[in-house]
Amino acid sequence: MKLGNIAFLGSGETSLAGGRVFEYLARQVTGPLRIAVLETPAGFELNSAQVAGKVADFLKNRLSNYHPQVDVIAARKKGSTFSPDDPEICAPLLRANLIFMGPGSPTYAIRQLQGSLAWEIIRARHRMGATLVFASAATIAVGAFGLPVYEIFKVGMDVHTVPGLDFFASLQTSLSIVPHWNNTEGGAEVDTSRCFIGMDRFNEWCSSLPADHTVLGLDEHTGIILDFERRECQVMGVSSVSLVRACSPVIHPAGSVFPLHEIGPLPPPSQPFDGISAAAWDMVTSVPEQENLVEETPSPAVVTLAEARQAARSRKDWASSDDLRHQINDLGWSVLDTPQGWKLTRN
Repeated sequence: MKLGNIAFLGSGETSLAGGRVFEYLARQVTGPLRIAVLETPAGFELNSAQVAGKVADFLKNRLSNYHPQVDVIAARKKGSTFSPDDPEICAPLLRANLIFMGPGSPTYAIRQLQGSLAWEIIRARHRMGATLVFASAATIAVGAFGLPVYEIFKVGMDVHTVPGLDFFASLQTSLSIVPHWNNTEGGAEVDTSRCFIGMDRFNEWCSSLPADHTVLGLDEHTGIILDFERRECQVMGVSSVSLVRACSPVIHPAGSVFPLHEIGPLPPPSQPFDGISAAAWDMVTSVPEQENLVEETPSPAVVTLAEARQAARSRKDWASSDDLRHQINDLGWSVLDTPQGWKLTRN
């Protein structure tokens, strides 16, 4: 069993910072890149397909060198035509090796995914090495305790917690996540930090959590990658992440790397199928690998050479640029310069 990477983004999944996180993750994927983008967190919106489609289009363009297959999973609402329990709707998840969920409502995502076929498949795919990426509302939904942002911030309900999807319970870690940690949209008049509810209400929410619980606070346009193979966490983006225990934060700035155990024990399950529904596990493990599913993807070595060539061109080191281009050609690829950036094509 090889657990896949997990990335959390505080916001900006289609920004420059978000693109760099996706680019880093794509390099770690073995074989053709197959991406699934779930509509679920925004499934209550009339334009949920457009919300997810915007991310899908971004990934197609940003990761074009990897020739990704990108599927939008219309798992919007239980008991509807677009149910997260529909095997046909969930089918692309069975082969996806990078799965994304993002903006919407945390509590809606929890209600629709809890115990669903889609959620079970996602958990199973992670245990088979698939990378998971959660942004904005989805980061809250997957934690042990959900912060009901809209209910508190918009509706005016009292501060309270809701049970989350608790993804990390099977990894013996009690963890919740709060995005938009350093939000300043309220300016000097209203404190909108801590995902818009403000410091005072966040402290009230935090104080209600168990003493041994960890909260991961994600600044905007900042992400963290949990690498289970290297047993380390890497912070990327423009700001920092905060590990909060007993409501006291420890800050890790962008560019830093720290041990995975600072978040929690996070050991792999004793058996890959532990805690996964039998139906979902059978579906995932019975799917044969498809050959030639997408156009061959350049290896990480080829992509690294192409990036080094671009860096050489930027500093006008034409000799190094030409040498790197020849190295790329020797590996069976050609690099093309376009107005949108460099592209790799098979020779």
